Amino acid sequence: MSSQSHKMAGPHPLSALTAACNASSVTKAGIAGCEEIELTGRFSEQMAQLCMSYDYSDVTFIVEDEKLPAHRVILAARSEYFRALLYGGLSESTQHEIHLKIPLKAFKALLKYIYSGSMSLSQMKEENILDTLGLANQYGFTDLEMAISDYLRQVLSLNNVCAILDAAKLFGLEGLTNVCHSFLDRNAGEILQHETFRTLSEDSICSLLLRDSFFAPEVQIFQAVYDWCKCNADGRSVDNVVSKVRFSLMTLEQLLGVVRPSGILDPDHLLDAIAEKTASTQLPYRGALWPEENVACNKFSSKTIQGELRSALLDGDTLSYDMEKGYTRHSISDNGDSQGIIVELGKMFIINHVRVLLWDRDTRSYSYYVEVSVNQTSWERVVDHSDYYCRSWQYLYFPSRAVRYIRLVGTHNTVNKVFHVVALEAMFTEKVVPVVNGIVAPNFNVATVDKSATVVEGVSRTRNVLLNGDVKNYDWDSGYTCHQLGSGVILVQLGQPYWINSLRLLLWDCDDRSYSFYIETSTNLKQWDMVVDKRNDLLKSWQHFTFDPKVVVYIKIVGTHNTANEIFHCVHFECPSQDPKYVKSGETLSIALAVAQASGAAGSTVAAPVALASALADAGEPQPSTSRESTVSTRELVD
Repeated sequence: MSSQSHKMAGPHPLSALTAACNASSVTKAGIAGCEEIELTGRFSEQMAQLCMSYDYSDVTFIVEDEKLPAHRVILAARSEYFRALLYGGLSESTQHEIHLKIPLKAFKALLKYIYSGSMSLSQMKEENILDTLGLANQYGFTDLEMAISDYLRQVLSLNNVCAILDAAKLFGLEGLTNVCHSFLDRNAGEILQHETFRTLSEDSICSLLLRDSFFAPEVQIFQAVYDWCKCNADGRSVDNVVSKVRFSLMTLEQLLGVVRPSGILDPDHLLDAIAEKTASTQLPYRGALWPEENVACNKFSSKTIQGELRSALLDGDTLSYDMEKGYTRHSISDNGDSQGIIVELGKMFIINHVRVLLWDRDTRSYSYYVEVSVNQTSWERVVDHSDYYCRSWQYLYFPSRAVRYIRLVGTHNTVNKVFHVVALEAMFTEKVVPVVNGIVAPNFNVATVDKSATVVEGVSRTRNVLLNGDVKNYDWDSGYTCHQLGSGVILVQLGQPYWINSLRLLLWDCDDRSYSFYIETSTNLKQWDMVVDKRNDLLKSWQHFTFDPKVVVYIKIVGTHNTANEIFHCVHFECPSQDPKYVKSGETLSIALAVAQASGAAGSTVAAPVALASALADAGEPQPSTSRESTVSTRELVD
């Protein structure tokens, strides 16, 4: 054939390929060429045409008397379950027809997913979606299982949440189970009266009743459980479910007028509930749970019921306050009989975190304690800072509990006899913060303005430059805090007491001078503990120190020598130390504190350091019985 006839026969094959690449966006290499061909869309479409088609099929599934043709190799390639079933030597591997006792519509949806990789959940009924979720779990389609779970999270409603919870519990889907539980917590009153509540499995209803955050009047919970028992008794014991009701939270009238006539609780258990109610001060209260959201506000109908100028405390304004307005207050009593400031939450809430803004327009400090209650009769002290000076924002943590009332009582003001509070917030937080005896043990730097720390003494061009975190921008004239050797100190006050066992500072290092100094800590400006003694050393630049864990409010840095002049200069201070080499040890401190608290070893601030040192040793960390330091140059830090 001549070259002319070859031309007339049509375009070169490569030209057609290039045209296809340009026309259909099938390349990953762009204009440069077609190094990678991407035709998955067309592939999926063609594969989907084989779904439930007799073309080339070599196996037939019989489900609910309907025959569904399929292809062994495709099923085996997509699922280990089908690979074992069809090629694993089982009897099914030689059968041309296989009977399956599963939901037909769900299996059809699964087959379409196997062949095409897609599934339109919005076009399916919820019961079929749950059946498909079960098949995805049974046949090991993990990606599909997670995708269906994510979809179900988005469509939760009172009508379907019970069925979805049952499925999630059955298939061990912890994430979906948690989402269902949270939804049910938020809608406890409505779901207890909903007809689907009676369809819950025993496992699901027990898991729900065990939750402190499944909050509704206990008599309402009992009535719903009683209805569930009547619908699900069918010859089996319902005692396990009934035992999860917290009868001691019901009134005597409810116990005698509602529970007793039902006959569901035998007389001995009824008497036990009455005895627990009348004798115990620690009942198993339930409370509403709103993670990471302030519940001490108007949105949740909370209000201040004790204190002067009550309207300011919960109004959310943390900026517009001065000497005359913007705070709530109470007089500090010398004999300790003050009722303080009391906040009533809109209902019982589970909380573990309170934030308080103390009036901070000058340098004054306050001491105080915090108590919580469910009834204003019995109060539990969860934070006691009566012996510490505190300022500005307070970040307080305690074990989670159901709370209706919060009482804040000031015990000292360094200026006068009045306790001033600008704002109070209460919430449940999932942030894990180690606490020992009500004192936070941080692994993050608390010597910052954001955490209410301040420089009380020391000379600088900008107040609190020592705590601003800037370790690069300093020179001969600015960026440091200093004091005259022999007269003066650098004194830092933390916002509240913390367990501290390390600190770090950056000595001014724009030339080759060296410094000598020592560091002391205190909780009250009266008794001081020396934690670092470098009076006989000449040190430069970055310094890192660790010491026995102790409660700290004040840190005093005292320079004793400078090889260049009579001034001690410090550029940056932090505690606990954020030296990357120390981070692991800092985390170990938090673990040790938690261990010491759990074992009861840290029962007092006197015994705690010994117990914590022991816990650190058990954790494989060196016991911090003496100060240790490390020196790093500024250039190393910048690099």
